[in-house]
Amino acid sequence: MTNQPTAEETADVFGPNSMLHRLVNEARWGLAVTRATVLEAAHPQIGAALISNSTFVTHPWRRLRNTVMSTQRLLDPDRHVRSREAARLNRLHARISGTDPQGRGYDAMDAEARAWVVATLFESAVTMYRLSGESLDGPAVERLYTEFRTLLTLIEGDSDQLPATSQDFWHYYDDMIDHRLESTEAVRVILYRLFANVPAPPLLRGHPAVWAAGRAVAGPVAAAVTIASLPESFCRRVALPDLPGARALMHGAYLTAGLATRLLPDGWMHTSSFMSLLDPHHGDGAGPWADLRRKAGQAAAMLRLITPAPEEANQATRSADRFFTEVLDQTGDGYLAWPDLAAMAREVATRLDLEERDEERLYSAYAAWWGELRADLDADGDGRVTRREYAASAACLPSSGLVRIAEVLFDVTDVDDDQMIDVQEYQALFRTAFHRDLTGRGDSYSRGAFVRQFLSFMSGQQHSVAYTSLLS
Repeated sequence: MTNQPTAEETADVFGPNSMLHRLVNEARWGLAVTRATVLEAAHPQIGAALISNSTFVTHPWRRLRNTVMSTQRLLDPDRHVRSREAARLNRLHARISGTDPQGRGYDAMDAEARAWVVATLFESAVTMYRLSGESLDGPAVERLYTEFRTLLTLIEGDSDQLPATSQDFWHYYDDMIDHRLESTEAVRVILYRLFANVPAPPLLRGHPAVWAAGRAVAGPVAAAVTIASLPESFCRRVALPDLPGARALMHGAYLTAGLATRLLPDGWMHTSSFMSLLDPHHGDGAGPWADLRRKAGQAAAMLRLITPAPEEANQATRSADRFFTEVLDQTGDGYLAWPDLAAMAREVATRLDLEERDEERLYSAYAAWWGELRADLDADGDGRVTRREYAASAACLPSSGLVRIAEVLFDVTDVDDDQMIDVQEYQALFRTAFHRDLTGRGDSYSRGAFVRQFLSFMSGQQHSVAYTSLLS
């Protein structure tokens, strides 16, 4: 029997006083989400879907922005906004299915897997509070659990896959860890590749030396803290190491985050404040972290003066390789395949919050282009295009499918249907991963001019800051 939440519970979950609403707006929630993501990735269905379809390794900051935006929509007080976002997520997940390397099928609409995502977020939230020095009492845990189950009902239609009470939840949780989770490739990628190779956030994108130096220290620390926070039974099951000193480091990180949340002025540890810290163009340039951003920029400028610029040998080949890596290979597996083009369509659809009809047109256009790419560039017929195959034919990239994509992109961006894309419409499409608006040239684009610009960029012939911000 479906356990639907009462009207009072639903109103509380989506109101400003709900525990979940407060939780997701705290910056320390990132600790819980990172931990939960590892547990999610150990589920064979989720792990296979992440490896084959997700851009979380190559474009983590874009994924962060989209996740924050989606969560805000799901918790919006307006029922229409919540329902629209739930429907969009379901359409997105309905397009993700396939077969893992062991020949087992996976489907992003699998009810058990979707419930496990919510379960890991709830358990990681409880763990975050405990490690931060704020253990929740029984009624608070039950209330938070009810809110998470209500969120699952919004997405899934019911919450039957999760136990009815928080007391019963822990038996379910232990059983999932002991009998359902695996040491998947996705777990290893998150812990040992994502942390070690995460690209620079917008603030430091122009200062690679600063980011490389910081990442060399922060990457291993983040991995150690995350592993030490995971359940011991899970670590044994997936053979994660118990590093010396990692537990003390983890406790220190969580306690520091908890103290900062409680003691620093309101707004300093808000999610939006940290997003503003990551991107100097987010907001109005003020806020509690503005001075820190300026000092980071000064330090980066100093390091750039003493760091030699890399040599640009073989410009033509380097340009094709770079375009392939930064734009076309969305999943970062070294190949161009349908999941890469689907990721582009997904990003545009998310950016513009498209209705189902327009979203379907966009995906169909990308599918048509993929058919052309396979026919023209896939020399060995293995269903994917290598960097070498692309570089050899980059100058004559198939164009009719690209024209179709550009036409659809123009239609969905031209919201007032006046056959011109004005400055506001241009900005809505080309804002970066952290809401920054690109002002463009200050004029309008006709359909022909827009199509030509898109084709020049997607064929690798012309660089575009706007399209690079959208797709890389």
